[in-house]
Amino acid sequence: MISFLIFLGVFLFMECVTWLTHKYIMHGLMWYFHADHHQPKYANIFERNDIFFVIFALPSIVLFYFGVQGGMNYFFFIGLGITFYGFCYFMIHDVLIHQRFKWFKNTNNKYLIGLRKAHKVHHKHLGKEHGECFGMLFVPFKYYKM
Repeated sequence: MISFLIFLGVFLFMECVTWLTHKYIMHGLMWYFHADHHQPKYANIFERNDIFFVIFALPSIVLFYFGVQGGMNYFFFIGLGITFYGFCYFMIHDVLIHQRFKWFKNTNNKYLIGLRKAHKVHHKHLGKEHGECFGMLFVPFKYYKM
């Protein structure tokens, strides 16, 4: 039971980490890597922005290693929470919203439509300033009502 609570807590905490990282790192210090993601109709398969996948994957890999070496200790479940959040982020951000993979083109789900709307508002700003809606899985309720 404690393992599941660690996993769930880390998964939920990752939304906070994502929001802070997106607002202050991606739209700040590391804007160079994120800038191409804000350009409409980016022509390449990969973006410089994809480096953040690697940055977030590395702690998970290390945590999995030490978690397995320690006999499936709490490090493993922390890594699992980060990894599962990353998978959800990928499915929502890259598949559903940006359609980098054409798996889920149409949806009538109000939650998913709200996520799309909030992300569209985020991308209306092509520069690093004046951004809004930096989260991924939890966005303001007003986007579900629009």
